Amino acid sequence: MQLKIMPKKKRLSAGRVPLILFLCQMISALEVPLDPKLLEDLVQPPTITQQSPKDYIIDPRENIVIQCEAKGKPPPSFSWTRNGTHFDIEKDPLVTMKPGSGTLVINIMSEGKAETYEGVYQCTARNERGAAISNNIVVRPSRSPLWTKEKLEPITLQSGQSLVLPCRPPVGLPPPIIFWMDNSFQRLPQSERVSQGLNGDLYFSNVLPEDTREDYICYARFNHTQTIQQKQPISVKVVSVDELNDTIAANLSDTEVYGAKLNRERPPTFLIPEGNTSNKEELRGNVLSLECIAEGLPTPLIYWMKEEGTLPFNRTYYKNFQKTLQILQVSEADSGNYQCIAKNALGSIHHTISVTVKAAPYWITAPQNLVLSPGENGALICRANGNPKPRISWLSNGVPIEIAPDDPSRKIDGDTIIFSNVQERSSAVYQCNASNEYGYLLANAFVNVLAEPPRILTSANTLYQVIANRPALLDCAFFGSPLPTIEWFKGAKGSALHEDIYVLHDNGTLEIPVAQKDSTGTYTCVARNKLGMAKNEAHLEIKDPTRIIKQPEFSVVQRGSTVSFECKVKHDHTLIPTVLWLKDKGELPNDGRFTIDKDHLVVTDVSDDDNGTYTCVANTTLDNVSASAVLIVVAPTPTPAPIYDVPNPPFDLELTDQLDKSVQLSWTPGDDNNSPITKFIIEYEDAMHEAGLWHHQTEVPGTQTTTQLKLSPYVIYTFRVMAENSLGRSLPSERSEQYLTKAAEPDKNPTTVEGLGSEPDNLVITWKPLNGFESNGPGLQYKVSWRQKDGDDEWTSVVVANVSKYIVSGTPTFVPYLIKVQALNDVGFAPEPAVVMGHSGEDLPMVAPGNVQVTVVNSTLAEVHWDPVPLKSIRGHLQGYRIYYWKAQSSSKRNRRHIEKKILTFQGSKTHGMLLGLEPFSNYTLNVRVVNGKGEGPASPDRVFGTPEGVPSAPSSLKIINPTLDSLTLEWDPPSHPNGILTEYILKYQPINSTHELGPLVDLKIPANKTRWTLKNLNFSTRYKFYFNAQTSAGSGSQITEEGITTVDEGKMAGILPPDVGAGKVNPRINKLTVAAAETYANISWEYEGREHVNFYVEYGVVGSKEEWRKEIINGSRSFFGLKGLMPGTAYKVRVGAEGDSGFVSSEDMFETGPAMASRQVDIATQGWFIGLMCAVALLILILLIVCFIRRNKGGKYPVKEKEDAHADPEIQPMKEDDGTFGEYSDAEDHKPLKKGSRTPSDRTVKKEDSDDSLVDYGEGVNGQFNEDGSFIGQYSGKKEKEPAEGNESSEAPSPVNAMNSFV
Repeated sequence: MQLKIMPKKKRLSAGRVPLILFLCQMISALEVPLDPKLLEDLVQPPTITQQSPKDYIIDPRENIVIQCEAKGKPPPSFSWTRNGTHFDIEKDPLVTMKPGSGTLVINIMSEGKAETYEGVYQCTARNERGAAISNNIVVRPSRSPLWTKEKLEPITLQSGQSLVLPCRPPVGLPPPIIFWMDNSFQRLPQSERVSQGLNGDLYFSNVLPEDTREDYICYARFNHTQTIQQKQPISVKVVSVDELNDTIAANLSDTEVYGAKLNRERPPTFLIPEGNTSNKEELRGNVLSLECIAEGLPTPLIYWMKEEGTLPFNRTYYKNFQKTLQILQVSEADSGNYQCIAKNALGSIHHTISVTVKAAPYWITAPQNLVLSPGENGALICRANGNPKPRISWLSNGVPIEIAPDDPSRKIDGDTIIFSNVQERSSAVYQCNASNEYGYLLANAFVNVLAEPPRILTSANTLYQVIANRPALLDCAFFGSPLPTIEWFKGAKGSALHEDIYVLHDNGTLEIPVAQKDSTGTYTCVARNKLGMAKNEAHLEIKDPTRIIKQPEFSVVQRGSTVSFECKVKHDHTLIPTVLWLKDKGELPNDGRFTIDKDHLVVTDVSDDDNGTYTCVANTTLDNVSASAVLIVVAPTPTPAPIYDVPNPPFDLELTDQLDKSVQLSWTPGDDNNSPITKFIIEYEDAMHEAGLWHHQTEVPGTQTTTQLKLSPYVIYTFRVMAENSLGRSLPSERSEQYLTKAAEPDKNPTTVEGLGSEPDNLVITWKPLNGFESNGPGLQYKVSWRQKDGDDEWTSVVVANVSKYIVSGTPTFVPYLIKVQALNDVGFAPEPAVVMGHSGEDLPMVAPGNVQVTVVNSTLAEVHWDPVPLKSIRGHLQGYRIYYWKAQSSSKRNRRHIEKKILTFQGSKTHGMLLGLEPFSNYTLNVRVVNGKGEGPASPDRVFGTPEGVPSAPSSLKIINPTLDSLTLEWDPPSHPNGILTEYILKYQPINSTHELGPLVDLKIPANKTRWTLKNLNFSTRYKFYFNAQTSAGSGSQITEEGITTVDEGKMAGILPPDVGAGKVNPRINKLTVAAAETYANISWEYEGREHVNFYVEYGVVGSKEEWRKEIINGSRSFFGLKGLMPGTAYKVRVGAEGDSGFVSSEDMFETGPAMASRQVDIATQGWFIGLMCAVALLILILLIVCFIRRNKGGKYPVKEKEDAHADPEIQPMKEDDGTFGEYSDAEDHKPLKKGSRTPSDRTVKKEDSDDSLVDYGEGVNGQFNEDGSFIGQYSGKKEKEPAEGNESSEAPSPVNAMNSFV
C-alpha cells in the first residue's frame, strides 16, 4: 500500500491529521501468493471470481445461465436474492445450481418463458470467515419485434430537391443495426450526397434522376437473436428539370424556363439537427458521436471544429463522409461547444452542439484484500470519482455496516475503514458501493487475520545460469503472517548480503546487477517472523557470453560465381550453441545452392535473387548474438566489357511547397553509367551557424526524384544531392537556392548534465550545450536549477549564456543535489528538462579502516582483512581500499636508499585482499587506507608480519676449474635469493660417453658454507655432466648445470701419435675412405692428414635419391664411425668432412647393405681354397685340416692378427658387439679374457658354435682381397639363424662386417 503525502502548502483539518499519522504508521498488508499448495492450507474468506454482467440480456430461445463463481477456504456456500428478496431455488423445478458453484441454470427450453424470470439477481458466497456478494445482475430477454404494417405512398420530386426516407425501426432489446438495401440484397451506394444518419433514416442532400427506383428498403438486424426485420419498400421517382420544362413549355416563356433552371442551386440548410444549437450528453469512457447532415445544391461539404479548443489528435475520427464526428474514450475535458459547418459554392451555415460529459462512478482506489496477523493494524480505502460525485457506502458480509455486528477493531472514516489491534474474529468480507444516477461500482475486499510461520514457496536447490556481466535474479517467494523479513547469505558461513552490491526486492528476490565469475556459488534465503524461520538454497552459475569472433563480410560477386560467408562462434564450454543463417531476416531459400559447412555459408551459382543481407545467429539456452553481411550480385563482365562507373551528379535542384518546418526538394538524375542508381543522398549546409560544413539530411530510393524534407527552425538551408550505385557515390550536385526557416523555441535541452564538486564546498554543474543548429532561434540561454535531494528547499535557478558550466558555492560536503538545465531563446523555453542527481564536492576521508588482520598463506602470499569505514566518514564516492606494504630493511640498507613501498588498490567495498609476490623469509609492514574521489584517508596502524622460508634460487654461477687426469674442481657463487637459511648443497654428476649416453648418477651433499669443491678419482679424458642446487629447510631450489672434461693421459698417448704430428704445416686431406656394411649398419674408417683437433662429420644418402645428404657429427677427432638404422639391401653413398676452417670433404664411396634375413652360406664349390684342397689332398687330409681349424678357433691367431700386432695403430680398435661401434683396443701383449659383449675374440678367430656349418680360411675367392700393406679385408661366414640373446651378447649371427676391421 502506498500513501501519497499531501502538498506542503495545503493545510489539513484537525480531524484528518490523526488519521494521516495513523496510516503512516500502519504495517503494509500481506499479499497472499497464488500458490496452489499455499491456498489449499490457508483459511480464506470468499472471493467472487466470476459473475454475469450487470445488464444481462439473454436469448429467450435458450436456457438462462446466471454465473456466480467464488473461491475460499473452506469452500463457500451460495445463495441468491431476486428483486431484493430471497430466491428459493428448491421450490422452482426449472432452476438448478451447479455443484460446487453458485451458477444458476434456468431450464426454459422444456417449459416456461424467459419473461417469467426477468428481474434483479444477486449472489452471496459465504463461509466461516465472511460473505462476498456479486453485482446486481439485471436479467432481461432480448426482443426483436416486427415492423408495424403501413402503406407507403410513392414519392415523386423534382431533380435537385432534398429528400429524407424515414426508417423508424421497431424498438428492440438491444437496439438493432440499421442498413438500406434493394430487393437483390445489395447495399445502396452512399456518398457525400446520399448517406444514412445515426437514427437510420436515409438523407439525400439533393436528388438526381438516377436516384429513381422502387426498392428503397430499410433493414433492422437484431444481433442477439440473429434475426433481420424488413420495412416495406419505398418508391422514389425523380423528374428532371428538362422533362418538367418540356411539359410546360407551351405555357411559359423562354425567360421563365431559364429562370426555373437558375432556381435549382441553393445554399446549404441542415436536415439534422434542426435549428442553430442543440445539446448532447455522453458518459465518460463512451464514444461521443456528433452528426450534421445538410442539404443544398451543389452538395455541401461538412467541417468540424471545437470552440475555444482543439479536437483531440489521436482520439478523433470522421465517419459518413465527415458528417459524423466521433471522439473515443471521451472524458470531462471533452465537454464544450462543437461547431459543424456546411459549405457549398453559394454559402455556408453552422450549427453549435453543446456537449456535456457525465460520468458513472469509476475507481480511483479500489479496496484491496488485507491479510493481517493478530495485533496488527491496517486499512481498507475505497475512493471513486464520477459526475456527479458518487456516494460511498460500506457493507460487512453483505449487510449495511450500520446494522452489521459491531467490531471494536474497526473504525469508519468516510471512504476508509481503519483496523487496529485486529484479532481472528475481525476476519470479514467488506463491500464498498460507489453510486450516482448513472451507475454504481461494487467491490469486495476481505480482512483475513492469520498467524502463520514463514513459508518459502520457491523450489529448493534451484539452479540459475546467467551470462557474465548481466543481472542475476534469484527468486525467494515467501509467505507468513506477520510479514517475514528476508535475508540472503552466500556460502556456508557467509554474512548477510547487503544492498551496497546486491538489490534486495520486496518480493524476496535477490538481484545481482552485474554478475561476475566470482558470483558463482550457493545462496541461502532465510525468512523469519516471530512464529518461526524457513530457508531455501539456490545455486548460481555464471557462464561466459557467446561471441562471434569472425563475422561475415560484405561481398560483391558476379552472377554465376560462388560466395562464402564465415561466422566463427566462441562460447562457454558448458553451453551448446546452435548457429542459424537467415536471409533478409527470413529463412534461407530451400535451394541446394545454399550449403552450411561448419562455420561457413556457401552459395554457389549466385543469381540476382541472392542479393540481400545474410545474418548469422548463434543461440544458446542463455543468450544469442548475431552478425550480418550484405551480398551484392552484379552482372558478369561482358566481352567487350561496358564501362561501369559511379553515377553522374544530379542536377536541376528545385525547392517547392516551402513551409515553416518542411520543404519539397526535387531534382533530375544524372546518367547511371550502366549500374542502376540504388539511392540518392541529400545533404544540407547551415549557412548561418556552420557555413561550409555539409550534414546528412536523408536518403531516398533510386527510383524517387522528389522528397519532402523536415526542417528545423532558424536555419539558412542549402541542399545538394548525390547519387549512389553498386560502384560508389557520385560527385555532389550544384547547390540549391537558400531557404530560411522561422525561429521557434528550442525543442530539446542540453544533454550530459552532471553535477560534481571540484572543492568540498561547491557544486560544479556541467552540460553539453546546444549547437547553433539546435538553438532554433536567437538569444540561446540556459536556465540552471538545483536543490538538495533530501531537503525541503525550493529550486534555485539562474540563467546563463555562452557557457557550459556553472559553479554553486557554499554547499555542504558531498551532499546529493537534484539538477536540471533548460534551454531557452528569444521565442520561449524548451520542454521541461529531465532531473539528474549530482553531488557536491568530496573531501578526504576522515577515518582509517580498523581491525586490520594479516594471515600468512605461504612464503609468497598473505591475506589481509579489515573492517569497512562508516559511509558518512568517507565524504565522497567510495572508490576502494589501498594497502601500502614494504619489506623491512637492515640499518645499512635503510641508510643507502629510500624504503620502496608497494601499493595494492581493491575496488569498491571489498574488505579483504591478497598480497602476491612476497619474498620468503622476510619481514613486512603494512597499513590500509580508504580512497574516495578526492584522495586517500588516514592510514590504519602499521601491522608487521613475516613470511616463512622458501626454496632458494639456483646458485648464481658454477665453474669447472683445474681439470686433471682424475679430478675436477667446482667453484660457485651462492644463490642470489636464498629465501631462508641454506642447509647444504646437492651435487649430482655422471659421465658422458662418446655417443652422448649418460653413465650412472652420483649424489653428493656439500656443507652450506662451501663455495669450492674438488672431485677426485675420476676417469681420465672423460666428460662429466654436473647438476648443482642449494637447499633450505623448505626444500631444494632450482638446478644449475655444467659440463667438464678430465685431461688426457699424456704418457699413453705419446707412443701412438701420428708420425706427421709436429712435422710442419701440411695441407689437410682425408683419404683411404673404407666402408664395411652389414644388413642395417656400416662401419666407416678413413685417414686424415692435417692439423690436430679437427672435428669430423659423416654424410650419407641413398644412391639415386634426390634427398639431401644426411649428416652425423663426430665428437672428437677419431677417424672411424658407425652408421646405424640403414635399410637392408640398399645402395648408399658416403663421404667424410671436417668442421671449422678446414672445410674440406673426402671423395665419395659407395656401399650396399646386405639383404634382410638373407642366408650368408658360402658355396664351397666356388671357394678357391676348397678347390685347391680337393685337388691337392685326399679326404683324410681335408678332415685333418678341419681339426686344425677348430683348434685355431679356440685360441690361435690368424696371420692377419699377427700382422696387426706388428703394426699397432692407435686408431684401430675392435668393434663392440652390441652397436657396431669401436670398443677398447687390445695390444699384442693383452692376454686378458675376452670382454662380455665382444663379437669376435682379439685373435680374430671365430667361435665354433658361430660357424659350425662352414669352413673359413684365407683364400683367393671372389669375396676376399688385400690392402696395399698385405692386410686382409674379407668376409666371415656366420649362421643363418639367430641364437637367443644372453646378457650383452649379440642376438644375431656374426656378420662379415662385425668380424672385420680396416687397417691402414
